[in-house]
Amino acid sequence: MSTVAVPDERMAAGAGRVLDFVLPPELEAHEPPEARGLARDQVRLLVSFRDSDRIVHARFTDLPSFLGPGDLLVVNDSATLPAALTAHRPNGDAIALHLSTRLTDGLWVVEPRRANAAPGALVAPLVAEGERLALPGDGAATLLMPHSDSRRLWVARLDLPAPVVEYLRRWGRPIAYSYIRGEWPIDMYQTMFARVSGSAEMPSAARPFTPQVIATLARAGVGLAKITLHTGVASLERDEPPYEEFYSVPRRTADAIHVAQAVGGRIIAVGTTVVRALESAADEDGRVIAFRGWTDVVVTPERGVRVVEGLLTGFHEPKATHLAMLAAIAGQNHVDRAYRAALAAGYLWHEFGDIHLILPT
Repeated sequence: MSTVAVPDERMAAGAGRVLDFVLPPELEAHEPPEARGLARDQVRLLVSFRDSDRIVHARFTDLPSFLGPGDLLVVNDSATLPAALTAHRPNGDAIALHLSTRLTDGLWVVEPRRANAAPGALVAPLVAEGERLALPGDGAATLLMPHSDSRRLWVARLDLPAPVVEYLRRWGRPIAYSYIRGEWPIDMYQTMFARVSGSAEMPSAARPFTPQVIATLARAGVGLAKITLHTGVASLERDEPPYEEFYSVPRRTADAIHVAQAVGGRIIAVGTTVVRALESAADEDGRVIAFRGWTDVVVTPERGVRVVEGLLTGFHEPKATHLAMLAAIAGQNHVDRAYRAALAAGYLWHEFGDIHLILPT
Protein backbone atom coordinates (compact mmCIF):
# COMPACT_ATOMS: atom_id res chain seq x y z
CA MET A 1 0.00 0.00 0.00
CA SER A 2 1.23 3.49 -0.79
CA THR A 3 1.92 6.13 1.83
CA VAL A 4 -1.23 7.93 2.96
CA ALA A 5 -1.65 11.43 4.31
CA VAL A 6 -2.45 11.94 7.96
CA PRO A 7 -5.97 13.30 8.40
CA ASP A 8 -6.05 17.02 8.99
CA GLU A 9 -8.87 19.06 10.52
CA ARG A 10 -10.34 21.65 8.15
CA MET A 11 -13.51 23.65 7.79
CA ALA A 12 -16.32 22.72 5.39
CA ALA A 13 -19.28 24.93 4.55
CA GLY A 14 -22.11 24.43 7.02
CA ALA A 15 -20.53 21.40 8.62
CA GLY A 16 -18.16 22.63 11.32
CA ARG A 17 -14.78 20.92 11.58
CA VAL A 18 -14.29 17.91 9.34
CA LEU A 19 -11.36 15.77 8.29
CA ASP A 20 -9.42 16.39 5.13
CA PHE A 21 -7.07 13.65 3.97
CA VAL A 22 -5.71 11.98 0.86
CA LEU A 23 -7.61 8.86 -0.18
CA PRO A 24 -5.33 6.66 -2.32
CA PRO A 25 -7.01 5.18 -5.41
CA GLU A 26 -6.21 1.64 -4.23
CA LEU A 27 -8.48 2.19 -1.21
CA GLU A 28 -11.51 2.84 -3.40
CA ALA A 29 -13.85 -0.13 -3.75
CA HIS A 30 -14.21 -0.39 -7.51
CA GLU A 31 -16.79 -3.18 -7.57
CA PRO A 32 -19.13 -5.07 -5.20
CA PRO A 33 -17.44 -7.45 -2.74
CA GLU A 34 -19.11 -10.34 -4.58
CA ALA A 35 -16.93 -9.46 -7.58
CA ARG A 36 -13.89 -9.61 -5.28
CA GLY A 37 -14.73 -13.16 -4.18
CA LEU A 38 -16.42 -12.15 -0.92
CA ALA A 39 -19.93 -12.63 0.39
CA ARG A 40 -21.76 -9.45 1.39
CA ASP A 41 -21.14 -10.08 5.06
CA GLN A 42 -17.42 -10.79 4.66
CA VAL A 43 -16.33 -7.17 4.22
CA ARG A 44 -13.98 -5.85 6.88
CA LEU A 45 -15.28 -4.20 10.04
CA LEU A 46 -13.30 -1.61 11.97
CA VAL A 47 -14.70 -1.30 15.50
CA SER A 48 -13.73 1.83 17.43
CA PHE A 49 -14.71 2.38 21.05
CA ARG A 50 -15.18 6.09 21.50
CA ASP A 51 -14.65 6.28 25.26
CA SER A 52 -11.34 4.41 25.30
CA ASP A 53 -10.09 4.94 21.72
CA ARG A 54 -9.60 1.16 21.44
CA ILE A 55 -9.72 -0.11 17.86
CA VAL A 56 -10.45 -3.69 16.78
CA HIS A 57 -10.10 -5.10 13.25
CA ALA A 58 -12.74 -7.70 12.38
CA ARG A 59 -15.14 -8.94 9.71
CA PHE A 60 -18.80 -7.97 9.40
CA THR A 61 -19.78 -11.50 10.39
CA ASP A 62 -18.27 -10.68 13.79
CA LEU A 63 -20.80 -7.86 14.37
CA PRO A 64 -22.95 -9.85 16.86
CA SER A 65 -19.95 -10.32 19.16
CA PHE A 66 -19.76 -6.55 19.71
CA LEU A 67 -23.44 -6.14 20.62
CA GLY A 68 -25.52 -7.61 23.41
CA PRO A 69 -28.99 -8.17 24.86
CA GLY A 70 -31.09 -5.02 24.84
CA ASP A 71 -29.10 -3.28 22.11
CA LEU A 72 -31.19 -2.03 19.19
CA LEU A 73 -30.06 -1.66 15.60
CA VAL A 74 -32.11 0.80 13.56
CA VAL A 75 -31.95 0.36 9.77
CA ASN A 76 -33.23 2.29 6.76
CA ASP A 77 -35.71 0.35 4.59
CA SER A 78 -35.60 2.76 1.64
CA ALA A 79 -35.01 0.98 -1.67
CA THR A 80 -32.63 2.36 -4.28
CA LEU A 81 -34.05 3.59 -7.59
CA PRO A 82 -32.19 3.17 -10.88
CA ALA A 83 -32.14 6.96 -10.84
CA ALA A 84 -29.59 7.74 -13.59
CA LEU A 85 -30.89 8.54 -17.05
CA THR A 86 -29.28 9.57 -20.30
CA ALA A 87 -30.66 12.94 -21.36
CA HIS A 88 -30.18 14.99 -24.52
CA ARG A 89 -30.01 18.76 -24.64
CA PRO A 90 -31.78 20.65 -27.45
CA ASN A 91 -28.46 20.83 -29.32
CA GLY A 92 -28.18 17.04 -29.23
CA ASP A 93 -25.47 16.79 -26.57
CA ALA A 94 -25.88 13.76 -24.28
CA ILE A 95 -25.51 14.24 -20.52
CA ALA A 96 -26.42 12.26 -17.42
CA LEU A 97 -29.49 13.25 -15.44
CA HIS A 98 -29.70 11.97 -11.86
CA LEU A 99 -33.08 12.05 -10.16
CA SER A 100 -32.47 12.99 -6.54
CA THR A 101 -35.60 13.82 -4.56
CA ARG A 102 -39.31 13.66 -5.35
CA LEU A 103 -41.01 16.91 -4.31
CA THR A 104 -44.59 16.50 -5.55
CA ASP A 105 -46.21 14.63 -8.39
CA GLY A 106 -44.15 15.44 -11.44
CA LEU A 107 -41.65 17.70 -9.66
CA TRP A 108 -38.21 16.40 -8.73
CA VAL A 109 -34.87 17.70 -7.61
CA VAL A 110 -32.46 16.58 -10.32
CA GLU A 111 -28.76 16.81 -11.04
CA PRO A 112 -27.53 17.22 -14.62
CA ARG A 113 -23.89 16.17 -14.85
CA ARG A 114 -21.23 14.78 -17.08
CA ALA A 115 -21.28 11.01 -17.20
CA ASN A 116 -19.01 9.26 -14.65
CA ALA A 117 -17.92 12.46 -12.91
CA ALA A 118 -16.63 11.79 -9.40
CA PRO A 119 -18.94 12.58 -6.46
CA GLY A 120 -18.24 16.04 -5.18
CA ALA A 121 -16.43 17.10 -8.33
CA LEU A 122 -17.23 20.66 -9.32
CA VAL A 123 -19.06 20.39 -12.62
CA ALA A 124 -19.55 23.57 -14.64
CA PRO A 125 -23.21 24.38 -15.30
CA LEU A 126 -24.35 22.26 -18.21
CA VAL A 127 -27.87 23.58 -18.61
CA ALA A 128 -29.99 26.71 -18.43
CA GLU A 129 -33.26 27.65 -16.77
CA GLY A 130 -36.24 26.62 -18.88
CA GLU A 131 -34.27 24.06 -20.85
CA ARG A 132 -36.14 20.93 -21.88
CA LEU A 133 -34.13 17.72 -21.82
CA ALA A 134 -35.22 14.75 -23.92
CA LEU A 135 -35.34 11.47 -21.98
CA PRO A 136 -35.59 7.88 -23.24
CA GLY A 137 -38.97 6.48 -24.24
CA ASP A 138 -40.41 9.89 -25.18
CA GLY A 139 -39.93 11.31 -21.69
CA ALA A 140 -38.79 14.85 -20.93
CA ALA A 141 -37.49 16.96 -18.05
CA THR A 142 -37.97 20.73 -18.00
CA LEU A 143 -35.55 22.61 -15.74
CA LEU A 144 -37.61 25.18 -13.85
CA MET A 145 -35.15 26.80 -11.44
CA PRO A 146 -32.01 26.08 -9.40
CA HIS A 147 -32.77 24.23 -6.19
CA SER A 148 -32.16 26.36 -3.11
CA ASP A 149 -28.59 27.67 -3.13
CA SER A 150 -27.14 24.63 -4.82
CA ARG A 151 -24.57 25.02 -7.57
CA ARG A 152 -25.61 21.79 -9.27
CA LEU A 153 -29.21 20.86 -8.44
CA TRP A 154 -32.36 21.92 -10.28
CA VAL A 155 -36.09 21.66 -9.72
CA ALA A 156 -37.48 19.95 -12.80
CA ARG A 157 -40.88 18.91 -14.10
CA LEU A 158 -40.85 15.36 -15.40
CA ASP A 159 -43.16 14.35 -18.23
CA LEU A 160 -42.96 10.57 -18.42
CA PRO A 161 -44.98 7.96 -20.30
CA ALA A 162 -45.38 5.81 -17.15
CA PRO A 163 -45.25 6.19 -13.34
CA VAL A 164 -41.75 7.17 -12.31
CA VAL A 165 -40.76 3.89 -10.60
CA GLU A 166 -42.01 1.85 -13.55
CA TYR A 167 -40.30 4.22 -15.97
CA LEU A 168 -36.96 4.03 -14.17
CA ARG A 169 -37.09 0.25 -14.08
CA ARG A 170 -37.37 0.32 -17.87
CA TRP A 171 -34.96 3.13 -18.72
CA GLY A 172 -32.88 3.98 -15.66
CA ARG A 173 -29.66 2.60 -14.26
CA PRO A 174 -28.04 2.88 -10.83
CA ILE A 175 -26.13 6.08 -10.18
CA ALA A 176 -22.42 5.25 -10.43
CA TYR A 177 -19.29 7.36 -10.35
CA SER A 178 -15.90 7.19 -11.97
CA TYR A 179 -14.37 4.90 -9.33
CA ILE A 180 -16.82 2.09 -10.22
CA ARG A 181 -15.52 -0.40 -12.78
CA GLY A 182 -18.14 -1.89 -15.04
CA GLU A 183 -21.90 -1.73 -14.77
CA TRP A 184 -23.78 -3.56 -12.03
CA PRO A 185 -27.49 -4.40 -11.81
CA ILE A 186 -29.76 -2.55 -9.42
CA ASP A 187 -29.87 -5.60 -7.10
CA MET A 188 -26.23 -4.89 -6.23
CA TYR A 189 -27.37 -1.49 -4.93
CA GLN A 190 -30.10 -2.83 -2.63
CA THR A 191 -29.89 -3.86 1.01
CA MET A 192 -31.80 -6.82 2.40
CA PHE A 193 -34.11 -4.33 4.16
CA ALA A 194 -35.14 -2.45 0.98
CA ARG A 195 -38.92 -2.12 0.91
CA VAL A 196 -39.97 1.45 0.01
CA SER A 197 -38.67 2.80 -3.30
CA GLY A 198 -37.33 6.33 -3.16
CA SER A 199 -33.57 6.64 -2.65
CA ALA A 200 -31.38 8.05 -5.40
CA GLU A 201 -28.42 6.15 -3.97
CA MET A 202 -28.13 3.13 -1.71
CA PRO A 203 -28.23 3.52 2.09
CA SER A 204 -25.05 1.48 1.92
CA ALA A 205 -24.22 0.94 5.61
CA ALA A 206 -26.80 -1.87 5.67
CA ARG A 207 -25.52 -3.60 2.53
CA PRO A 208 -23.40 -6.23 4.37
CA PHE A 209 -26.35 -7.57 6.38
CA THR A 210 -27.47 -11.08 5.48
CA PRO A 211 -30.17 -13.33 6.96
CA GLN A 212 -27.42 -15.29 8.71
CA VAL A 213 -26.08 -12.19 10.48
CA ILE A 214 -29.62 -11.14 11.45
CA ALA A 215 -30.33 -14.59 12.89
CA THR A 216 -27.14 -14.49 14.96
CA LEU A 217 -28.00 -11.01 16.25
CA ALA A 218 -31.47 -12.20 17.24
CA ARG A 219 -30.03 -15.12 19.18
CA ALA A 220 -27.79 -12.65 21.00
CA GLY A 221 -30.81 -10.62 22.07
CA VAL A 222 -30.13 -7.68 19.75
CA GLY A 223 -33.26 -5.96 18.46
CA LEU A 224 -33.98 -4.55 15.01
CA ALA A 225 -36.18 -1.62 14.04
CA LYS A 226 -36.74 0.31 10.81
CA ILE A 227 -37.11 3.87 9.60
CA THR A 228 -37.45 5.22 6.08
CA LEU A 229 -35.33 8.05 4.72
CA HIS A 230 -35.01 8.56 0.99
CA THR A 231 -31.46 9.60 0.22
CA GLY A 232 -30.58 12.15 -2.42
CA VAL A 233 -27.51 12.26 -4.63
CA ALA A 234 -24.20 11.74 -2.83
CA SER A 235 -22.39 14.35 -4.90
CA LEU A 236 -23.49 16.90 -2.28
CA GLU A 237 -21.36 15.17 0.30
CA ARG A 238 -18.26 17.24 -0.38
CA ASP A 239 -18.32 20.82 0.96
CA GLU A 240 -22.10 21.23 0.72
CA PRO A 241 -24.49 20.68 3.64
CA PRO A 242 -27.26 18.11 3.17
CA TYR A 243 -30.58 19.41 1.93
CA GLU A 244 -34.11 18.41 2.92
CA GLU A 245 -35.01 14.73 2.71
CA PHE A 246 -38.25 12.87 3.38
CA TYR A 247 -38.30 10.47 6.32
CA SER A 248 -40.67 8.39 8.39
CA VAL A 249 -40.24 6.99 11.91
CA PRO A 250 -43.13 4.59 12.59
CA ARG A 251 -44.67 4.20 16.01
CA ARG A 252 -43.39 0.65 16.43
CA THR A 253 -39.84 1.91 15.96
CA ALA A 254 -40.32 4.75 18.45
CA ASP A 255 -41.72 2.20 20.92
CA ALA A 256 -38.79 -0.18 20.34
CA ILE A 257 -36.35 2.65 21.06
CA HIS A 258 -38.15 3.52 24.30
CA VAL A 259 -38.03 -0.11 25.43
CA ALA A 260 -34.32 -0.45 24.61
CA GLN A 261 -33.51 2.75 26.47
CA ALA A 262 -35.54 1.60 29.48
CA VAL A 263 -33.50 -1.62 29.83
CA GLY A 264 -30.16 0.08 29.28
CA GLY A 265 -29.70 -1.01 25.68
CA ARG A 266 -27.72 1.04 23.19
CA ILE A 267 -29.33 2.62 20.12
CA ILE A 268 -27.07 1.85 17.15
CA ALA A 269 -27.89 3.62 13.89
CA VAL A 270 -27.12 1.69 10.72
CA GLY A 271 -26.06 4.54 8.50
CA THR A 272 -25.97 8.33 8.66
CA THR A 273 -29.48 8.43 7.18
CA VAL A 274 -30.80 6.71 10.30
CA VAL A 275 -29.01 9.22 12.53
CA ARG A 276 -30.63 12.08 10.65
CA ALA A 277 -34.09 10.53 10.87
CA LEU A 278 -33.92 9.69 14.58
CA GLU A 279 -32.43 13.01 15.60
CA SER A 280 -35.10 14.78 13.54
CA ALA A 281 -37.86 12.85 15.31
CA ALA A 282 -36.51 13.43 18.85
CA ASP A 283 -37.86 16.04 21.22
CA GLU A 284 -35.65 18.23 23.41
CA ASP A 285 -35.38 15.44 25.98
CA GLY A 286 -34.21 12.93 23.41
CA ARG A 287 -37.48 11.01 23.28
CA VAL A 288 -38.23 9.74 19.77
CA ILE A 289 -41.73 10.50 18.53
CA ALA A 290 -43.40 8.76 15.60
CA PHE A 291 -43.30 11.22 12.72
CA ARG A 292 -43.19 11.53 8.95
CA GLY A 293 -42.20 14.59 6.98
CA TRP A 294 -39.18 16.52 5.73
CA THR A 295 -36.00 17.11 7.66
CA ASP A 296 -33.36 19.79 7.23
CA VAL A 297 -31.43 18.73 10.33
CA VAL A 298 -27.65 18.73 9.94
CA VAL A 299 -25.95 16.83 12.77
CA THR A 300 -22.72 18.50 13.88
CA PRO A 301 -20.66 18.47 17.08
CA GLU A 302 -22.14 21.87 17.92
CA ARG A 303 -25.67 20.46 17.70
CA GLY A 304 -24.84 17.09 19.26
CA VAL A 305 -26.97 13.93 19.30
CA ARG A 306 -29.84 13.03 21.62
CA VAL A 307 -30.75 9.47 20.66
CA VAL A 308 -27.97 7.61 18.91
CA GLU A 309 -25.17 6.06 20.98
CA GLY A 310 -23.42 4.11 18.26
CA LEU A 311 -23.14 4.12 14.50
CA LEU A 312 -22.51 1.55 11.80
CA THR A 313 -21.37 3.33 8.64
CA GLY A 314 -19.06 3.21 5.66
CA PHE A 315 -15.91 5.28 5.36
CA HIS A 316 -16.60 8.78 4.13
CA GLU A 317 -14.68 10.86 1.66
CA PRO A 318 -12.32 13.68 2.60
CA LYS A 319 -14.20 16.77 3.80
CA ALA A 320 -17.55 14.94 3.68
CA THR A 321 -20.13 16.63 5.89
CA HIS A 322 -20.98 13.20 7.29
CA LEU A 323 -17.65 13.31 9.11
CA ALA A 324 -19.07 16.10 11.27
CA MET A 325 -21.90 13.73 12.22
CA LEU A 326 -19.34 11.11 13.25
CA ALA A 327 -17.59 13.73 15.37
CA ALA A 328 -20.92 14.60 17.02
CA ILE A 329 -21.28 10.96 18.09
CA ALA A 330 -17.69 10.05 18.93
CA GLY A 331 -15.68 13.29 19.19
CA GLN A 332 -13.30 14.76 16.65
CA ASN A 333 -10.17 13.20 18.13
CA HIS A 334 -11.68 9.73 18.05
CA VAL A 335 -12.77 10.06 14.42
CA ASP A 336 -9.26 11.24 13.56
CA ARG A 337 -7.76 8.20 15.28
CA ALA A 338 -10.18 5.76 13.63
CA TYR A 339 -9.52 7.15 10.16
CA ARG A 340 -5.78 6.99 10.69
CA ALA A 341 -6.21 3.31 11.55
CA ALA A 342 -8.47 2.66 8.54
CA LEU A 343 -6.05 4.29 6.13
CA ALA A 344 -3.04 2.48 7.59
CA ALA A 345 -4.80 -0.92 7.51
CA GLY A 346 -6.07 -0.55 3.94
CA TYR A 347 -9.83 -0.46 4.51
CA LEU A 348 -11.92 0.19 1.39
CA TRP A 349 -14.09 3.28 0.83
CA HIS A 350 -17.41 3.96 -0.97
CA GLU A 351 -20.68 2.06 -1.21
CA PHE A 352 -19.06 -1.31 -1.96
CA GLY A 353 -16.35 -0.90 0.66
CA ASP A 354 -15.78 -1.80 4.30
CA ILE A 355 -17.67 -0.77 7.43
CA HIS A 356 -16.92 1.24 10.56
CA LEU A 357 -18.69 0.53 13.86
CA ILE A 358 -18.50 3.25 16.53
CA LEU A 359 -19.51 2.15 20.03
CA PRO A 360 -19.32 3.47 23.55
CA THR A 361 -17.04 1.36 25.71
